[in-house]
This record gives sequence, structure tokens and C-alpha cells, in this order.
Amino acid sequence: MPTALVTGAAGFIGSFVCRTLLEEGWRVIGLDCMSDYYDVSLKERREDILRAYDNYRSVHDKVETPNLLMSLFEQERPDAVIHLAAQAGVRYSIDNPRAYLESNIVGTFELLEAARAFPPKHMLLASTSSAYGANTEMPYVETHKADHQMSFYAATKKSTESMAHSYAHLFDLPITMFRFFTVYGPWGRPDMALFKFTKAILEGKPIDVYNYGDMKRDFTYVEDLVHAIRLLIDAVPVRPADGVVPEGDSLSPVAPFRVVNIGNNDAVQLTDFIEAIEAATGQTAERNLMPMQAGDVPATWADADLLKSLTGYAPKTSVRDGVANFVRWYRQFYQV
Repeated sequence: MPTALVTGAAGFIGSFVCRTLLEEGWRVIGLDCMSDYYDVSLKERREDILRAYDNYRSVHDKVETPNLLMSLFEQERPDAVIHLAAQAGVRYSIDNPRAYLESNIVGTFELLEAARAFPPKHMLLASTSSAYGANTEMPYVETHKADHQMSFYAATKKSTESMAHSYAHLFDLPITMFRFFTVYGPWGRPDMALFKFTKAILEGKPIDVYNYGDMKRDFTYVEDLVHAIRLLIDAVPVRPADGVVPEGDSLSPVAPFRVVNIGNNDAVQLTDFIEAIEAATGQTAERNLMPMQAGDVPATWADADLLKSLTGYAPKTSVRDGVANFVRWYRQFYQV
């Protein structure tokens, strides 16, 4: 029975990753600090599902706790590590930057040090489409420059990519960084647009629409994303012996390290996304049009060709179907 360590295990994406691995027969060590950044009861309900599996071990603590990860690596010797724990949210990072420094940068350092001492077969670390920053060339390709991050959240995530590359190079640790785009679906985070919009529309309240609705996002359904992560576990990067990287690959010439976009390969207008919510709820949204928020970008759009070439898979759930699945879950979960 292979062992996986999943950080952020009670989170939106983490809980889906854990369930996928548990169903396959993996032993899963799930680490989560149960942060109160949003409703903890939602995390507890996700974790209740995981605890029903005999091959699941739950650990409640912060990734940045000194030597915590070192101890877990020594005890469990994980074959695969999926690092999803992070302080999320672009807007929150403007007012609370220290939380991002501690969780995202210090936490990733603790993880890399533990992996250096007890190397797993493959580590997969979550980054973000926000790492592309001020780059306006669309769709985003992993080999594009990503030097001008627009928020401290994005800066911390780009920093973890650089940190991970250095450890991959120095200690021959196979590492894949995946850049998520706008992930949505059942059990999603209350601070994200789909959750906030659905809640407000069902309650007959207005929704805040930034940049007057002129925004595009590569909306990625959570089950598509998690299936891609599962396939990438087996796509272990190898340091190229001659330093030559195949065309279109983001593999490092000096390390077993790769960056992979996980997106739907499509840019959807925010207004179309809102219309999908209206269709699923059967209600019309009252829109409060507002200017762009600081640190945000007008568009994100993934080129997912590398993901497909590595795994043979491309996310395929339409926004209409994915939003309908979320609204169905929301009504059931909150008895609306």
C-alpha cells in the first residue's frame, strides 16, 4: 500500500485529492491546521468523510510548525507528497501579508527540508495562475516569463517555485509544480466567487461584480483538476542528462523539476459565468458593478497542452454543468 502525505487535506481541493487516493487503496496522511480563514465547520464536514476510511490518518497542525513535517516524513516515509496547504486569496493578502509569509514560504521550506532528509518518489506542490502576474500574452504557457506578480499572495507562490527548483537541483528531488486556475465545484470555498454569488442570489441580495464584469477566467472544475493531479503523480520529472529539454516542455535543464498548468484551456467571461449561476438557481442576479480590485488581473487563460502530453488528459467539464453541480450541492448542504 503506497503512502501519500497531503497537506491542506481538509481544504476544498485537498479533500478531493485524499478521497481519490483513498479509493485507490493508498494510505493517506492528511495534514491540516483547520484555519478559521473561512467556516471551519465546512472543513470538519469534509474531514468527516475522510475519517470514514481505515487507511486515513488525520493530523491537525500548521505546515510551518518547526520540525513537524520532518517528524511526519521520518515516521511515514511517504511515496508521494501533494502540498496544497497555503494561505489562499489575493485580496486577503493585502491586509494580512504575514499569514502568507508564514504558511506559504516558511511552510514550504519546512516541507523541502523534510524531503531532503527523507526523499519521496515525487513531490507535487500547488502554485497558481496568479504567478503569471502582469504577463498579458494569452493563453498562459508554462515557459512564459512570470516575473511581475501583482499581489503578495502571487509573490509567495512564485517564491515557492524558485525554492522548490533549488532543492530539486541540489538534492535531486523530483518536483512538479502545478499552476491552478480558477477552481470551482461542490464543497468549494465560501470566499470564492461561485459560493458568494450563489449564496447572494438565493438570498435575493446583490452581487459585487468587479471591473464592471469585464473579466475572464479559466474556470476549472474540481474533479477535473484532481484527476489531473492523480495522473501527474505518475509523471515523475527526470533531470535531462544532456541538459536538453524537449520543445514545449517546462522541464528544468538542471533539475528533475517541472511546472504544469492545470486549466480548462478556455477563457470564460465573468458575465457568462454569472448567467450559468442564474440558470442553475432559476433566479436573476442583481449586479453591483465595481472597479477592479487591487492585486487582481483582468484575465487568466491556461494553455493545457503540456498536461495533455504528459498524461493524455484534458479537463472537459463545461461551466454550465460544473456550476449546476455546485448549486445542487449548495442547496442540499445548506437545506436551501
